Amino acid sequence: MKITPVILCGGSGTRLWPLSRSGFPKQFIALSGEHSLFQQAVKRVQDLGHDGFAVGTALIVTNEEHRFLALDQLKDMPGVNAQLILEPTARNTAPALTLAALEALEQGEDSVMVVSPADHAVQHLDVFQTQLAQAIRVAQSGGIVTLGITPTKPETGYGYIKAAPQSLAHGQRQVERFVEKPNLETAQQYLDSGAYFWNSGIFILKASVWLEALQAFRADIADACRHAWHRKSIEYKFVRPDTELFLHIPSESIDYAVMEKCPGSQFPIHTIPLDAGWSDLGSWDAVWELGAKDAQGNVQHGDVLMSGTHGTLVYAASRLVTTVGVDDMVIVETADAVLVAHRDRSQEVKAIVQSLSKQERFEQTLHRKVHRPWGWYDSVDEGDRFKVKRICVNPGGVLSLQKHNHRAEHWIVVKGVADVTCNDQVKRLNENESTYIPLGSVHRLSNPGTTPLELIEVQTGGYLGEDDIVRFKDSYGRSTAE
Repeated sequence: MKITPVILCGGSGTRLWPLSRSGFPKQFIALSGEHSLFQQAVKRVQDLGHDGFAVGTALIVTNEEHRFLALDQLKDMPGVNAQLILEPTARNTAPALTLAALEALEQGEDSVMVVSPADHAVQHLDVFQTQLAQAIRVAQSGGIVTLGITPTKPETGYGYIKAAPQSLAHGQRQVERFVEKPNLETAQQYLDSGAYFWNSGIFILKASVWLEALQAFRADIADACRHAWHRKSIEYKFVRPDTELFLHIPSESIDYAVMEKCPGSQFPIHTIPLDAGWSDLGSWDAVWELGAKDAQGNVQHGDVLMSGTHGTLVYAASRLVTTVGVDDMVIVETADAVLVAHRDRSQEVKAIVQSLSKQERFEQTLHRKVHRPWGWYDSVDEGDRFKVKRICVNPGGVLSLQKHNHRAEHWIVVKGVADVTCNDQVKRLNENESTYIPLGSVHRLSNPGTTPLELIEVQTGGYLGEDDIVRFKDSYGRSTAE
């Protein structure tokens, strides 16, 4: 039985600011365990190969901005074969799944798609695998299945699924209806009834079944997606639907477009209850709930010292963070921003993000350390007419052939070997050697070695913005500032 993992990887993760930012959202961060949430989502489905399923090419639906983050993290997962489907702009999850279904059918078999968001966490993997395997068996015969999370509290931040009381084969229960996020009183009633489950957003169904159901309920989305898909382009592991046609696709979620219309229709939907320590990590309070707590109920990450502190989450990303006499707090430190909030109000961080966006502050979008397809850079200091960066270029990494109209650059190699092109000259720099790139010079930096190249870059000039760049050649198909 062939299955196709479909990982929906388009979220911006603003509720976990300042660690998660639109340019490096939460799915690419290791919030639970050693691997990122995205990597965990891929692995949870990939591991079904151990249960006798034939796992096909994983389809990762993401956007242009995050394509290299996803590709880079997939490189750390040996044995995973993946295809990245790039949306030109966000159109919610229904078009994203439709593109994946069209790709799955083009691969030559009507496989069972296991559709999962990229930013969820699951603690008990053995339970998850068992229930997911049951769902796949139901979907193989043409059914639509979702995993319904057994609620543990009256949660107002999730949608709910009402299921029929009787269990059918494979432990499935017929879904009677989907309901929106309730108020606290209603959520408590749902919890007490035992008939409601949290909507996990994990769906299991054949590619053809999704397309048939979408055509029945939202033919406008189905037709528009097909038109954009038929004019797609393929480059390396990237598949791009036609940009102009994609812009005409209505924006809609999987739930609104199809799933909420399934009960009572020709496309009945079933749920299989799941009690496996699932969380969508939708707030810092949820991260605290999932984390390993000490005797005082504290969760900590990084270099942290606490005294007289209880029920608090402290995430230290770049320096020592200490607390004295605080309770039920969230403290998140990064190199360029710090969040301090009461734990039960951590959802309100979205107001901070909105303010940052209105003020057009870079802290809403990027970290001080910025990841690129060739490595990363860290802007460590800046003043009038100068900026200092640490730069790391991965083995074999090559920056674009480029020039700057407003700045010159000085490069000092501190580790590894660099090949430097500057106008018509090419030279190799070893550790403790340096070079100067005059303003307007056409230049390129690459790492010919087998170990990371690290250097210090000092920029000087009247304008030092990242958009001061003209590319002539680029190995990664980019057209925006690095």
